[in-house]
Amino acid sequence: MPTEAVTTRHPKAQLQPFSLQPVSLALGGGAALGWAHIGVAQILAERGLPLAAVAGTSIGAVVAACLADNKLDALEKIARSANGLTVIRYLDVSMRGGGVLGGRIIERELSRVFGTRLIEHLGIPCATVAADLVTGQQVVLRTGSVSEAVRASLAIPGIFTPVVKNGMVLTDGGVLNPVPVSVARSLSPAPVIAVHLFGDHTERAETMGLHKTAAGKRANMISISRLSVNLMVSALTDARLAINPPDVLITPQIGHIDVGDFTKADMLIEAGRKAAIAAWPAIMAIAAPHPDQSK
Repeated sequence: MPTEAVTTRHPKAQLQPFSLQPVSLALGGGAALGWAHIGVAQILAERGLPLAAVAGTSIGAVVAACLADNKLDALEKIARSANGLTVIRYLDVSMRGGGVLGGRIIERELSRVFGTRLIEHLGIPCATVAADLVTGQQVVLRTGSVSEAVRASLAIPGIFTPVVKNGMVLTDGGVLNPVPVSVARSLSPAPVIAVHLFGDHTERAETMGLHKTAAGKRANMISISRLSVNLMVSALTDARLAINPPDVLITPQIGHIDVGDFTKADMLIEAGRKAAIAAWPAIMAIAAPHPDQSK
């Protein structure tokens, strides 16, 4: 089991001798695992990779909006300071509205972070992805309130109440497009780097007690149910990525961390950084300027 660690960054040591070409980011959903997106984004910034656009689903929508509004450092502070009491503070039990949690506290926190900012006015093109339960269609939110666009993408079915807007009932976009490569491409013609948070399934299964030698003897009913949902998300993501593959796919090795454990930010951010560093040769292949451009 990896130990928690905080990496000391040295941005100046990573500077490139030439300007890299912009890329777009497609950040996938995955609840607490989304803290790994922070580590990926840090490495890209430290190594001078400019962003042409960002698109995100669920927790990826949070990070996408923070990147577009230059608030990644603020998000990192929130992530690293999270503890059990912090998580409990965000619980907003609701007996109606289509979810166990009402989401009012999260809405207030998003409003505190983004204020009245409009998503179309952020520093770089940004979009969040939701699903309309009325039509069954994907909804790409590119205009209007940032906090509302993020809240809609975060509305995990059965957990948070959906966002009702213009006749739509908006819920977590991960049910249709877990890693929104197609949306990132609609924002910019730049190459797309995608981050898949559920790609480490074998490690996740072993952590939950399922592996060949144990034959599932240590797994309980809750573990089986949760792992099955994780597998569905992973399979849906793989299918979508096969249809619309990114130019570079980053898959942090985070299967040993529970998707609901928001207190593991140090480990997740570090895993994101390591995954981005490992992918750097592939990133350079799409972002390095052509010889005639580097002169």
